[in-house]
Amino acid sequence: MKAMLLAAGLGTRLKPYTDLHPKALFEVNGKTLLEHAIDHLRFAGITEVIINVHHFASQITDYLNQKDNFGLEIVISDETGELLETGGGLKKAAWFFAGCDCAVIRNVDVLSDLDLKKMADDHLKNNALATLAVRNRETSRYFLFEKDMQLCGWENRKTGECRMSRKSSQNIPLAFSGIQIISPEIFTLITEEGKFSLTDLYLRLAKDQKIIGYKDDGNVWKDVGYMNCQQHTP
Repeated sequence: MKAMLLAAGLGTRLKPYTDLHPKALFEVNGKTLLEHAIDHLRFAGITEVIINVHHFASQITDYLNQKDNFGLEIVISDETGELLETGGGLKKAAWFFAGCDCAVIRNVDVLSDLDLKKMADDHLKNNALATLAVRNRETSRYFLFEKDMQLCGWENRKTGECRMSRKSSQNIPLAFSGIQIISPEIFTLITEEGKFSLTDLYLRLAKDQKIIGYKDDGNVWKDVGYMNCQQHTP
């Protein structure tokens, strides 16, 4: 299993820090978000990682060099010329995942102790194209799932926008945790070009592909970009 850390974003929610630095180097409890994310991947036994960069990219590469890549095999997907969003960034890095059974795609700005091994086992057992970590929490945007956890739509409760991929008798709203697992076969189905989001890709593919939700039962989840971070304690 390999992994990709999505670290190219502008990090506008972390201003003023991100006026001069990339969000990946923002520190929480004495460790950068990048180190927290790498530790999470390493705990799951992942040793091969690709990281996309755009905003203050050289600071990230210098930091990784100083840390000797934290002992992992890390390569950089350079988006300094153009920020490709989550979907475009993943497509650009497609070459990295050749030959692997599945891959973790993880936002760098979330803190989580989700059991990635368990999630990957579930993904493979279900023969899913993509598995999205989701949990019950308050937010403005939700993925919508059928009773069997098949993705069927998406809604933004702040704007009232709702997009459905398929008809469903029960639309269960769950919030995305910023962590997903994909099968490399997904790259043969990506027809989008340039900038596009993974949300748009999943909503298109969910019409006839197995895009499923996975209940995130980790003890900790935090989106560092928000002041009111969400945390669950059992």
